[in-house]
Amino acid sequence: MKRLIGPFKEIITLSEAVHKGPLTEDALGLIEQGGVLIEDEVIVEVGEFENLKKQADIIDRIKEDQVLLPGLIDSHTHICFGGSRAGDYAQRVAGKTYQEILKNGGGIHDSVNKTRAASQEELTDLVKARAKRHLLEGVTTIEVKSGYGLSVQEEIKMLQAIKSANQKIPADLITTCLAAHVCPKEFDSHEDYLNHVVEHLFPELKKQELTNRIDIFTEDGAFDTKLSAKYLAQAKEAGFEITVHADQFTSGGTRVAVEAGALSADHLEATSDEDVRILAGSETVATVLPGASMGLGMHYSPARKLLDAGCCLAIATDWNPGSAPMGDLLVQTALLGAAEKLSITECVAGITYRAAKALNLSDRGRIKAGQLADLIAFPVGDHREIFYQQGKIKPNKVWKKGVSVVG
Repeated sequence: MKRLIGPFKEIITLSEAVHKGPLTEDALGLIEQGGVLIEDEVIVEVGEFENLKKQADIIDRIKEDQVLLPGLIDSHTHICFGGSRAGDYAQRVAGKTYQEILKNGGGIHDSVNKTRAASQEELTDLVKARAKRHLLEGVTTIEVKSGYGLSVQEEIKMLQAIKSANQKIPADLITTCLAAHVCPKEFDSHEDYLNHVVEHLFPELKKQELTNRIDIFTEDGAFDTKLSAKYLAQAKEAGFEITVHADQFTSGGTRVAVEAGALSADHLEATSDEDVRILAGSETVATVLPGASMGLGMHYSPARKLLDAGCCLAIATDWNPGSAPMGDLLVQTALLGAAEKLSITECVAGITYRAAKALNLSDRGRIKAGQLADLIAFPVGDHREIFYQQGKIKPNKVWKKGVSVVG
């Protein structure tokens, strides 16, 4: 059965927009008075509504002005965690740095203690609640990292909780193992800990089918570039896709990510001009995280410079209990766009098909034939209103694989 949804005042298809470099308004692929024909979770055709009616078995009419976008994709989150880090926030606004708080036992270590204390069922419920909020705000695909367990048993518990939550909500949750977040206090040697993860955790991830993605925090206070490069090589050899927390406070992680063939290098607040050049010459996606900049009171990553150099730029929330607790993808993208002078097309691309590339997903992020029917509609008649209102306007209709889940 073919179902037609429409007519929409505007459909932003992004059907032919390129992956790398700057984008102008022409790349939106805008269709006026358009419709989307869907069959078996997949888009069959997109075009003018009146021309598609004769092919439809069922028509879902949209009676008011609406703008249709692809479902949003948040390619970097940490929404599986227990507890709160409001205390960290109070210390940061009083003048302490992220690194100082971490060294004094706060930061990630605080979240580790609280996440270890939570049961798998409690973590599942917390992930579900946060993912549902994301879905209400138009995010239909959500990457979710572990990394607050920092032991074989606790990392497995987190990944099982994410997997369980994924079975209970419409949004797709893409799991990533970030056991290499920081070195747990139980290990004196960073290298010994990473070797332990490779030897004991990697096989269980495969055996239990918990994730196909490995991440590492390459940074002062976490893991240096040499250890990171070795760990990523071991992950690839074990058959995992890889990504890197890179250049948040110091440079170095980007080069590790590119040389390792990582899908993405994420953060990039401390990225140098040479790092930008290296990224632009690679297929590694540059993922910027404005939520972390807001949460830490830091400058944004150089999004404009990355695009102008020819990078593929994705935008994600970094939603986490410490440095980025807001978790609002539209608001963060709108504010980043204003600060970094990104076109509306570049903003939309960064949270749709370019974010999909960071997750190695080619079946979503555009409104075109063959793509999953992940769609979101906004109650406006002009797509520019969405970012003009700085993310305050949220979608009032969401379809996941062609099924209405909101509105």
